[in-house]
Amino acid sequence: MERKRTSPLAQVKTFTFVTILLVSSSLSLEAASKIPSQGIAPATVSDYLVGIIKADRQVYTTHIVKRMQDQGIVLAQEDWKDKNAIPLPAQFLHYSSKIVAESGVGIRFRLISLWPIYRKNGPATPFERKGLEQLIKNPNVPQRGKVATGKMKFFQSIYADNATSQACVTCHNTHPLSPKRDFKVGDVMGAIVITIPLEK
Repeated sequence: MERKRTSPLAQVKTFTFVTILLVSSSLSLEAASKIPSQGIAPATVSDYLVGIIKADRQVYTTHIVKRMQDQGIVLAQEDWKDKNAIPLPAQFLHYSSKIVAESGVGIRFRLISLWPIYRKNGPATPFERKGLEQLIKNPNVPQRGKVATGKMKFFQSIYADNATSQACVTCHNTHPLSPKRDFKVGDVMGAIVITIPLEK
């Protein structure tokens, strides 16, 4: 099937929409990070944040990626920077987390997995690895705890990240670097880790 050629105007509209979505995500997270720590527990703040993160990715996946591909306008591809394409949903989350990290608000989030395509997306600490292992057994119970890096103390929440579409499953099952190739829709593919700095 021949793919429709994307007009320059369509490319500009796509880029503008994605940029607005990324910026709105970072603004939402920045506002949430300024909630007085005395009034709301870090676990509750984490729950608020993961709700925003998952909603933004769902909107991107459903209303941008799927819509664009169904209409033959543009595809989501891993090497999107080198082609006339847009980021995959997981890449969208990585890029939005980069914007938040660079904003200086202190909050960080990222995707991790026991079966990462790229090693940098594996668990960085024993706490993250144990959290992932627990989520495989019981995905509905977030794993939480306090961690320290040097003199800095953080609160971490780890939430199950399930395969929500066949496209996600197919991508991981067919990627040449994937260590696991039997994912099914609904499986826990990894987790979203939210890290919040704590006052000394």
